[in-house]
Amino acid sequence: MDTGTLYIVATPIGNLSDITYRAVEILNKVDLIVCEDTRTSRKLLDHYGIKTATMSFYQNIRSGGASKPVPKTERIIAELTSGKNVALITDAGTPGISDPGNQLVAAAVREGVVAIPVPGASSLTTLISVAGLDLTRFVFLGFPPHKKGRETFFKEVTAFNFPVIYLESPHRLMKNLELLKTLAPEKNVILGRELTKMFEEIVRGSVGDVLEYFEKNPGKVKGEIVIIAY
Repeated sequence: MDTGTLYIVATPIGNLSDITYRAVEILNKVDLIVCEDTRTSRKLLDHYGIKTATMSFYQNIRSGGASKPVPKTERIIAELTSGKNVALITDAGTPGISDPGNQLVAAAVREGVVAIPVPGASSLTTLISVAGLDLTRFVFLGFPPHKKGRETFFKEVTAFNFPVIYLESPHRLMKNLELLKTLAPEKNVILGRELTKMFEEIVRGSVGDVLEYFEKNPGKVKGEIVIIAY
């Protein structure tokens, strides 16, 4: 029996209209949709009338989940090797980019399953597109560590001679901007939050200016955040 196909499907990062026609087509025709969180994905699937069966699949990227086994991986691989087609989606954006996916893709490839990308929204490329910087070369570092290794992370940010892009949590934004300012007050920042959503905002300036802006507007320290430091 031929194996099935694993589709890696990008989903909107906020605005539901940012899904592609191809993504909707794939999600309708596969046998199973593997979701980071089925409750979150249900909003998108219901919006487009997609009735395909779903399964949750969570991988804790932020705390080093890439090196730990992910529950249900074997079950999903069994579905694929039995001939079923499976789509992987996350809560928002492209699977495998600071989102669950890399372990499942690796396991599928080991079993001879073909993984096909269905590209679409990504907060990384969304902010890059409006940065106005030469980003032919950049470094992407994902999320900073919560505690251990945090200062080392930001020392890495300051060490590169070309732009560094990382993701940030609103709970740690202020503390981490303060640390970046201490280590490299000369750095400039482009910060995007709530990208594609109703309260989308892009803030530009020195790291000190951006820190001061959010100190004066604490109500805006919310949502998903992407930062380019240069």
